[in-house]
Amino acid sequence: MERSLTIRYGDLSLAATIHYPSQEGKTACNKLPLVIINHGFVGNRIGVDRLFVLAAREFAGRGNLVIRFDFAGCGESEGAYGDHGLDSMIEQTRAVLDYALGLDIVDPTRVTLLGHSLGGSVALLTGVRDRRVKSLALWSPVAYPFNDILRIVGRKAYDEAVTKGHADYLGYSIKPAFFDALMKHQPFQETQKFPGDVLLVHGTGDETIPVDYTFLLEKTFWLRGEGRCEKSIIFQADHTYSKGEHKEQLFKATGDWLGGYEQRQRDWQHWSI
Repeated sequence: MERSLTIRYGDLSLAATIHYPSQEGKTACNKLPLVIINHGFVGNRIGVDRLFVLAAREFAGRGNLVIRFDFAGCGESEGAYGDHGLDSMIEQTRAVLDYALGLDIVDPTRVTLLGHSLGGSVALLTGVRDRRVKSLALWSPVAYPFNDILRIVGRKAYDEAVTKGHADYLGYSIKPAFFDALMKHQPFQETQKFPGDVLLVHGTGDETIPVDYTFLLEKTFWLRGEGRCEKSIIFQADHTYSKGEHKEQLFKATGDWLGGYEQRQRDWQHWSI
């Protein structure tokens, strides 16, 4: 079952969709693992080629409660996107966490943030700041927010934002404060602060965010004293996993990882001893 809803973030309403698993997917205690999906730069909760719709349905079918939402100024949410930088996106994600963990059917020990592209950076930065986040699934994650987004929008748009106070990018008005917030955050430097399990997925055909980032992120996550990190590299997949076979591989790798929580906990306890 799916239903649309709005989640309050300050004075704004964020549009969201919640996906419930079937009765067969529930555990004996009726508590469900939670997955929250963060879309990328100037994206929305549907995703390119319905990526997030299909993902949410797949993971709900595997027994998860899934929420996908539009960041302020994107999709059907209120607000102007260029007014909200990374700090705001982190707080918006926490507002969605507030809503989700207020549901009595959610298992608070199994909360996963799934972020794609810039949403991957937001997921990681949120997880570092909010201990309610227990695990992260990062798809083609942005690792250098300012440089990566500057490469996407172009230097001309950045210079225009700085000189004129805003720049038009695909109809979105991007302000200097948006770029300043990107410059402030360095996800690579924060990986060791997140104690939970991490899944990294990237395509070798990604021409937007280099697959090398995922290999580097894996190394930094493995330097932690706790938490495990796994990665899945999908041959020839592009940034949005546009081919059907690549989506299938993406969903299988992520779904299997989500479903392997109990086994990872047993293995980790064994290894720690």
